[in-house]
Amino acid sequence: MPWYVHLALRQLFPTGRRFPFFTLISTLGVALGVALLVIVMSVMGGFAYEIRHMIVDTEGEVQVVARGGIADYPSLVKRVESVPGVEAATPYARDEVMIRFKDKPAYPVLRGLDLSSVERVTQLGRYVRVGSLDDLDDDSIILSAQLAASVGASVGDAIEVYSPLIVDRLSADEVFLPRQVRVVGILEIGHQQLDSSTAYGTLRLAQDLYGLGSTVHGIDVRLKPGVNEDDAAARINAALPEDIRALSWEDSFSDFLWVLNLERGMIFFLLLFIVIVAAFSVTSSLLISVVRKTREIGLLGALGGRPAFRNNVVLWITRVTQREEVLRRFYQFSELPSHTSGSTVALIVVLTVAISTLAGLLPALKAARLKPVEALRSE
Repeated sequence: MPWYVHLALRQLFPTGRRFPFFTLISTLGVALGVALLVIVMSVMGGFAYEIRHMIVDTEGEVQVVARGGIADYPSLVKRVESVPGVEAATPYARDEVMIRFKDKPAYPVLRGLDLSSVERVTQLGRYVRVGSLDDLDDDSIILSAQLAASVGASVGDAIEVYSPLIVDRLSADEVFLPRQVRVVGILEIGHQQLDSSTAYGTLRLAQDLYGLGSTVHGIDVRLKPGVNEDDAAARINAALPEDIRALSWEDSFSDFLWVLNLERGMIFFLLLFIVIVAAFSVTSSLLISVVRKTREIGLLGALGGRPAFRNNVVLWITRVTQREEVLRRFYQFSELPSHTSGSTVALIVVLTVAISTLAGLLPALKAARLKPVEALRSE
């Protein structure tokens, strides 16, 4: 065992003491800071983890969109499905509507589904709490849970759906009557925004309400297991016309995810100060030790001990404390998720070790600058 490691252990565990009080307090302070960091970052990681699964389960890993809609979507779906790494694709139409039940209005987004292919791409069926996707037809609708509660509708009720085209038709002196549909299911994803403002119908119903004809707004894509979303989107784009683009779920929801990215980064660095404050107790106790053991330090210098070791520590710290890019995502969950990633724990451990080591550098620097002769003459 190197002599400096032996001396360090002697300081931690002096003769006759199993675990000194000052060592316990210093270690406990840092440990509590690390525990708090891990817990909070696990919760923030849980939001990111749940959002990822929520988006993939309801819309797939990649979305194909066009500014003016996609006209010949059946052939485009086949072209997308022929791209390596693509499992399946399904078209959709999506826009805002107004629904009314017993004079209670709401303004959800109605998403039109292609029932022949939607279950190959999404897992919406697992979120339907009452009823089933199989019950959908062109004269029915599935409401999200909080949306249904806000208007007081339940399965079997008939509600009115008003198209966004009604204003255009009125300006042209045309009468555009609302569409009456039956509620055949209640769906709950677990995300407040989606559960309070989303409805699902057939693709034909949405096309009729939005005046799309045979056009769709986009295509959701499911990838094969292990395929990277960005790489798959690039391959799909190579097979698409220039006016149609494929976006990974992260690019499609970049604004939605940016807020969570910001919050997670801010929380991480704010809580990191807890570890820094705990490290001050390490600095304080070590400075006291340096002052009390001035003669011993001088004796070590006279015997050949050198202060060069501190430079190695500093170089090691600069290598391991690289800036980590935090994950993204915004959240409005009805339950508090938690997901602990190995990279997050590793980052916390590395930064904690680095901060604790830095806390010991000041006392070590003071001890290293002591001249052996002057230290030995110290009272």
